Amino acid sequence: MHDLKGKVALVAGAGSIGPGWGNGKATAALLARQGASVLAADIVAAAAEETRGVIESEGGVCATTTVDVTDARSVQAMVETCVARFGRIDILINNVGGSVPGDPVTMPEEVWDAQVAYNLKSVFLGCKYALPVMEQQGSGVIVNLSSVAGLRHLGGGRDQVAYAATKSAVIQFTRSTAIAYAKKGIRCNTVIPGLMHTPLLEARLAPQVAGGDVDKLIAQRNAQVPMGRMGDGWDVANAILFLVSDEARYITATEIVVDGGLIAAA
Repeated sequence: MHDLKGKVALVAGAGSIGPGWGNGKATAALLARQGASVLAADIVAAAAEETRGVIESEGGVCATTTVDVTDARSVQAMVETCVARFGRIDILINNVGGSVPGDPVTMPEEVWDAQVAYNLKSVFLGCKYALPVMEQQGSGVIVNLSSVAGLRHLGGGRDQVAYAATKSAVIQFTRSTAIAYAKKGIRCNTVIPGLMHTPLLEARLAPQVAGGDVDKLIAQRNAQVPMGRMGDGWDVANAILFLVSDEARYITATEIVVDGGLIAAA
């Protein structure tokens, strides 16, 4: 099942911000394990190279490129690199995103604009340049990453108005794009992670919201989830793998929530 032999996967945000398995790194590795050739793209060259090293050590095929997903020329170059290296793009994973705290009054306009570019424009640009390649092929699958913050306010004393707005927009952008390309052999879906324990927690979230107390933050987030624990990058990667596989050939314009029951219980 989930055989990806002969497929080419472009994973944006395929590196990891620190030791361990982020969503993009785990996804790139998992798709390669299923037989896909992977272009691992990241703004940090060393992070993409680390992912490549993991894939190649397991006998997989991986090339790397650097990309600024908020810049049209950079994203176009990423897509062109994938086609030049592998000849096609069967799978696109738009994985980049991140949150900055603030409400409409306290958030500076430039931070709002940067969040829109990082979380939403990045998805638009990835699709803008990959879709013509897929349309020419007559096939392709896109998975965009959203967040449970795009579904409802989770509380916890942290306002993140731009993150919530952009991640909600990703869901509807994906649905609209899926319908526009449904008759062209292209599927487009969203994976919506909940509270995940990835390297981002130690590197960015703990300093932002817990004064650097990683253990305290882990305990708090585990307690919020009905299953009693956060998920991890592999939980996200497995949902993505299903959606890009032929087993999901009749699934488009929808979402998979990967949150341990968090949204249903909120």
